[in-house]
Amino acid sequence: MENKLGDFIEAAGLLEYDPAAITKIYRGHPIRLISRLCQTLIPLGSFLLKIGIEKLLGSLNNQDQTKKRAKEFAELLAKLGPAFIKAGQALSTRPDVVPPVVLEELSQLQDQLPGFEPELAMACIEEDLKNNIDNIFDQLDRKPIYAASLGQVHKGILKGGTKVAVKIQRPGLREQITLDLYIVRNLAQWLKSNIKFIRSDLVALIDELGTRVFEEMDYYNEASNAERFKRLHQDNPRIKVPEIFMNATSRRVLTMEWIDGVKLTNIEAVKKLGIDPDEMIEIGVNCSLKQLLEHGFFHADPHPGNLLALPDGNLCYLDFGMMSEVSRESRTGLIQAVVHLVNKKFNKLSKDFVDLGFLADDIDLEPIVPAFEKVFTQALAVGVNRMDFKSVTDDLSGIMYKFPFRVPPYYALIIRSLITLEGIALSVDPNFKILGAAYPYFARRLMEDNDPQLRNSLKEMIFEKNKFSWNKLDNLLTSAASQAELDIKQLTDQVFDFLFSNNGKSIREEVKKEIIVQIDQLGWKIINKFKSKQQNTILKSNTKVKSIRTALSLIKKIPKFKFHIILKHMPKFLIKSEGRQMSLEIAKGVTEKSIVRLVKIAAGTQVDPQ
Repeated sequence: MENKLGDFIEAAGLLEYDPAAITKIYRGHPIRLISRLCQTLIPLGSFLLKIGIEKLLGSLNNQDQTKKRAKEFAELLAKLGPAFIKAGQALSTRPDVVPPVVLEELSQLQDQLPGFEPELAMACIEEDLKNNIDNIFDQLDRKPIYAASLGQVHKGILKGGTKVAVKIQRPGLREQITLDLYIVRNLAQWLKSNIKFIRSDLVALIDELGTRVFEEMDYYNEASNAERFKRLHQDNPRIKVPEIFMNATSRRVLTMEWIDGVKLTNIEAVKKLGIDPDEMIEIGVNCSLKQLLEHGFFHADPHPGNLLALPDGNLCYLDFGMMSEVSRESRTGLIQAVVHLVNKKFNKLSKDFVDLGFLADDIDLEPIVPAFEKVFTQALAVGVNRMDFKSVTDDLSGIMYKFPFRVPPYYALIIRSLITLEGIALSVDPNFKILGAAYPYFARRLMEDNDPQLRNSLKEMIFEKNKFSWNKLDNLLTSAASQAELDIKQLTDQVFDFLFSNNGKSIREEVKKEIIVQIDQLGWKIINKFKSKQQNTILKSNTKVKSIRTALSLIKKIPKFKFHIILKHMPKFLIKSEGRQMSLEIAKGVTEKSIVRLVKIAAGTQVDPQ
């Protein structure tokens, strides 16, 4: 049974992805199924047959020919309709399923189709909102300004004069999507059962795709996402989210505030607004990192059309249909993985991939560690701030295809989001590096977050071969200090709390030893200064004292830092039993070293000033 917009009522009423319910619907409509099978499987089968013949003949060993066929595959998916476009986009983030050369072509798959008839768009509005268009809008353009695989956007004016953008879903979309998912899922089941070399769970991949597409088709869900995103970033005056008008919104119609702005990639237009494009990119990168590492709720589709520079200098996010979440455990795991990457601890990095769900618990990591080392050692040679993210992810894709990786959905969307963001940034600044921009944020999280796992990661970061490293602490402080939003009071609180906690015992011991050595050596140098009258020479020769001076000068440069912040913590330091104990041990250690020196001097033994 069909309604006037061409939807099967059974499919139109399916609000959530349910494979069993979809199977029940289309088993009862064999003619529809057979018709769509002919439209999809014949062109797909012909293409795969051609690929099989070329593989047997060896012509696919040619890189150019392989790339040509990959491009044809992407174009074929675009012709087959919305579900296949979405499937191609999903595969473009799955290096465990698709070879790198195909990934490259699928990543360029455009989610853009010709618009549908205005009469159908208007009928959809009136049917869903149960009202005449003239009662809702003062004006509504019949011609769409943009059309994609799921719907199209019209410009209008609500009763009362508010300019709006109205997104209207394609007629018959839910029926077409469910039918295509039914076909593709059954094809995946057949491949899983009969093609043994396919190790990834293709059925699970289709089910994940189905869940996400159904979420995108529900505009109530998109409206809720927009409101949540707006709430999470309400303290950031530089981020704008359009207002949603729920009285003119339904599952297939979304009415939101009209935003006048320009795409970030249109550099000249951004400059004409009197705005620095680099500043816009910085706002976007910082917002994306906050989404990923603090809120765990991120925009998974930040393409150029969804990020607008506004005349007031702020950045506007559009289209909240594709959002994703990252658990706190996964966010912590990602930061730990970055620490192990920077420290070149590739054995620990491989274990991070197990903890993050990329590898099975029983997998043999021995052959994976050297593969990581080969990829990342060369990339790290230029320094984390200059690492080429796209190049690294391409190399990592090769490893994931070669070894039994299974890419979690959230990771696939994170990579897609960051690569898209880096692409936008590169159009503004050809030397932009997303990892270089992200590392200060990671450093700040390490310095501020009191999560026990991140406390251990901080320890790893500032130790070198089990010895406390002032240089590593300096580097971490430098990176954290470059974050404009650094909360120095919170950072100082965290440092003191951690230093005098059970987890900070090992670092406390190292700091104590280092302070004893520094005080002792500084005292010895002062004594020698009076003997030799060469203060400048002595101070310059003492590299560790110079290191402390460097660290102090660095701390002074941290935004908002004042030494009285440290002084305010001194009572807290002295009240704590660990603080008093540490003070006594430092005094005792310095005294013991001084006595040893005096005994050596009295005995006529040469004293080593180092």
